[in-house]
Amino acid sequence: MKPLNKTLSTTAMTVALAIAGSAASAEQWDMPMAYAATNFHSEMGVVFADKVREYTSGEIDITVHPGGSLFKGGEIKRAVQTGQAPIGERFMSAHANEAPLLGWDNLPFIATTYENNDKLWAAAKDKVNAQLSDLNLVALYTCPWPGQGFYFKKEVMSSKDTQGVKFRSYNTATATFAEELGMIPVQVEAAELSQALATGVAESFISSGSTGYDRKVWENLTHYYKVNAWLPRNYVMVNKGVWDGLSADMQANVQKAADETGTACAAKSAELANWYFEQLEANGMKVEDAGPEFLAELETIGAKMTADWLAEVGEDGQAILDAYNAN
Repeated sequence: MKPLNKTLSTTAMTVALAIAGSAASAEQWDMPMAYAATNFHSEMGVVFADKVREYTSGEIDITVHPGGSLFKGGEIKRAVQTGQAPIGERFMSAHANEAPLLGWDNLPFIATTYENNDKLWAAAKDKVNAQLSDLNLVALYTCPWPGQGFYFKKEVMSSKDTQGVKFRSYNTATATFAEELGMIPVQVEAAELSQALATGVAESFISSGSTGYDRKVWENLTHYYKVNAWLPRNYVMVNKGVWDGLSADMQANVQKAADETGTACAAKSAELANWYFEQLEANGMKVEDAGPEFLAELETIGAKMTADWLAEVGEDGQAILDAYNAN
């Protein structure tokens, strides 16, 4: 008979080796994200990583890198495409220059509520996923921002008040809005927005209350005009080669985590939308609906932008809007 202490020692060593082997075989995924760690998108990224770790029994271990700390926002898609990072998150319409279809969620005044935004995503999803596949990407989940409005450092009643204003743009749609309103678009990532406002590189931008709160824009700006032009979406993407290399069971577990996180993230966005406005007001900003003249100008510009998008995207774009309008 073996001594008890020797048996226990052997058992402990076996368990330790098994744990070590499991840890060694786990896939380590670095996940770059563009927004601050305190932003709800980044917080939900951590929730997703935790769920993936749980549902895959630790076989996939995701480390979240918020705030553009691993790759800047504009670098994330390419990093995932080329395998420099297996997974990442980015603003979907930021890629509309390369693939105009991905501007589907920045069509002004088409889907201005969370419910309608979900319907628009349902109409666009298959065509968007096909486009992403061509870019060597797979979308795991998407999450809407609250509705977009305009930040200024002065009162704005119409485009007469916006001439020559330096406007932070984040994609084709926002640059177009700026130009149509006589403003000067400047490309600034969210992580650099506070500095751009403080130094005068930018004087205005369009975004949700979330970005204004995260970046404490009340330190440099005074007015927020609620327009609800669109509810853009961030998406978590994975490199297609990495995804295809997972077993069917592993894909199912990761997708389960993604589906749950996407639902929770959308709910969090809706929950926080008005709270962000309250925080802007509490810090001295004037938050109000856009005036009728300014809003009418924006709607006219929006109709032109949608027509231009349809002309560029073609049948796929029209099919998305037809499917959306049919629901």
